[in-house]
Amino acid sequence: MVVLGGKKVGQVVAGIGGNGLGQILAAVATALLFRLFSGPGPALPPEADQEDRDDFAGDSESGESTADGKVLPVTIRWRNITCSLSDKSSKSVRFLLKNVSGEAKPGRLLAIMGPSGSGKTTLLNILAGQMIASPRVHLSGLLEVNGKPSSNKAYKFAYVRQEDLFFSQLTVRETLSLAAELQRPEIPSLEERDEYVNTLLFKLGLVSCADTRIGDAKVRGISGGEKKRLSLACELIASPSVIFADEPTTGLDAFQAEKVMETLRQLAQDGHSVICSIHQPRGSVYSKFDDIVLLTEGALVYAGPAHEEPLAYFSKFGYHCPDHVNPAEFLADLISVDYSSSESVSSSQKRIDGLVDSFSLQSSTILYATPITRREVSRTGIKLSKKTITKKKGGWWRQFWLLLKRAWMQASRDGPTNKVRARMSVASAIIFGSVFWRMGRSQTSIQDRMGLLQVAVINTAMAALTKTVGVFPKERAIVDRERAKGSYKLGPYLLSKLLAEIPIGAAFPLMFGAVLYPMARLHPTLSRFGRFCGILTVESFAASAMGLTVGAMVPTTEAAMAVGPSLMTVFLVFGGYYVNADNTPIIFRWIPRVSLIRWAFQGLCINEFKGLQFDHQNSFDIQNGEQALERLSFGGSRIRETVIAQSRILLFWYSTTYLLLKKNKPKYQQLEIPPPDQIQPEQQLETFTTYQVEKCSQLESLPINQVESNQHLESPPIDQVRPFILEGAN
Repeated sequence: MVVLGGKKVGQVVAGIGGNGLGQILAAVATALLFRLFSGPGPALPPEADQEDRDDFAGDSESGESTADGKVLPVTIRWRNITCSLSDKSSKSVRFLLKNVSGEAKPGRLLAIMGPSGSGKTTLLNILAGQMIASPRVHLSGLLEVNGKPSSNKAYKFAYVRQEDLFFSQLTVRETLSLAAELQRPEIPSLEERDEYVNTLLFKLGLVSCADTRIGDAKVRGISGGEKKRLSLACELIASPSVIFADEPTTGLDAFQAEKVMETLRQLAQDGHSVICSIHQPRGSVYSKFDDIVLLTEGALVYAGPAHEEPLAYFSKFGYHCPDHVNPAEFLADLISVDYSSSESVSSSQKRIDGLVDSFSLQSSTILYATPITRREVSRTGIKLSKKTITKKKGGWWRQFWLLLKRAWMQASRDGPTNKVRARMSVASAIIFGSVFWRMGRSQTSIQDRMGLLQVAVINTAMAALTKTVGVFPKERAIVDRERAKGSYKLGPYLLSKLLAEIPIGAAFPLMFGAVLYPMARLHPTLSRFGRFCGILTVESFAASAMGLTVGAMVPTTEAAMAVGPSLMTVFLVFGGYYVNADNTPIIFRWIPRVSLIRWAFQGLCINEFKGLQFDHQNSFDIQNGEQALERLSFGGSRIRETVIAQSRILLFWYSTTYLLLKKNKPKYQQLEIPPPDQIQPEQQLETFTTYQVEKCSQLESLPINQVESNQHLESPPIDQVRPFILEGAN
């Protein structure tokens, strides 16, 4: 790709035409367009430092194993993870996590459990490096990968979020095939790629729905459990070593929830390290966990093996799980605050504080094992190679054609949306045509023609804008996730989206014009009808581009629906019909030059009024269309100028969208190393100190009360209660 210099860009802009503010916008947009086509590839993780390369050096054999879909075992260990959130004035601080430690091993399924608001998702985001950066959040702690301090960029990981977002008109097989082509370009042949996709379909239990469209709120598709397993399949394409899943059973019935957890269990047995947060699983789901981490109010209550071990641990303090009771429910009741009365709040809070304190004293015997040392890593053959982490994705044009294929399938198959837009276009044309039925050549028809052209412009712009702002914010979330994985660049995506929507986007203005033009009896020539539809089509694309910019600026669809029409209203006021351009205040004279409604209205007026003769009786009457154009301050203009101006506006909005998406790429909070005096010693199998033995003996000598399934969990008396209070920072 040849990058043009500033002089060449200036010549191109000069060739386009226009002057003043319009030419400046064209220059900026053109320069950004060249950047879009010639920009660098997907951002790759930064090179590891020399020490990391020495410790995780791998040979070509390691790289081949990843290409073949094998899993590189990774053990993650975290210590003293603390996360605090300050208010806007920074006068008070709320702790989301407080000195949390734990470990996740390959081949084991780790579940992070706790009541609502206990910090499950926060801990999961921190471990995955997906904690959104904020100046109000302070994050500290130690994170080890295979015994070496490192970050999530030292290994491949997958993050399955609660929301399952897909392109709704694609089938399950098409979604996986396109993801494989984008993320695994090293798979050379179509047969090998199909075999790889079929293996994933079989592995995740998606064979029966492989050729079913995913669907959305308008069209029924696959079930919620199948969507969750499809999310897992999309993440597994890159053969991640660690899989993070944020409450994967949310919104699923008991059967589907168990199927999803069984899938995670199978993935763990295949060698992945699987970490998931889960709220309150059924008994059969709890039995699939290998390890659990119990959190309450951001504090650690238990971390260690699952099944009977936590029940035996809590039974030492008098909390016995009744027979035939789901252990997960028992643990949830045990570590939850009961807000039914002031007495129950005090009692449950004391119980929780005692359990937190006791685990902090006994954690050296509960936590999993000693950390993996460098010698053990080399002995077990676990090698991480930088070239296995950062692969060169497909070329620019390959990404473009794949994204164009996906965008075309999504746009062309969206039958319900396209039918609604077609019906609305025809219905609007019939209504306007009935109001302005077969206009004549009288003096009063001049105002009617101007009014008809104005409402035609407004209708076309609003229809394109509302459709885009209603869809793009959701699509942007999918694109952000795929770009975060380095699947493709932003340039191919935007260009493919523009080109894929041209055929369908042009159909609706053509329908509108084909019905309205003869009903209103506008200038009856075929060439003028073609220009009428062409001007509306270009305006429709410009409004869609503006909708993309609005969708890139705001975080939600609701906000986009509020901002988009409001911004369009400003352009409508200065659209040439309500305020004459010559009477516009000086400080607002730049608005008509960037108003897509004004340029479309001007083009339609020139197309309609030029050469048109009107009936007249008095000398002051308007005799021809040129005089009508002079009254609108459109005299001397040509249709070519209006189309060029609309094209510049289209280019400007697309370039602005590109910059906003570049700038608004999610940034994640970095994990800071806590001060040395706050770092607890490594959790190892070691003997207790004298103080710990005395403290534990004191706790174990407390009276043991049997807890029946229908009784409230009471706390045994504790000599020293140290509540977990959210303190403010001075």
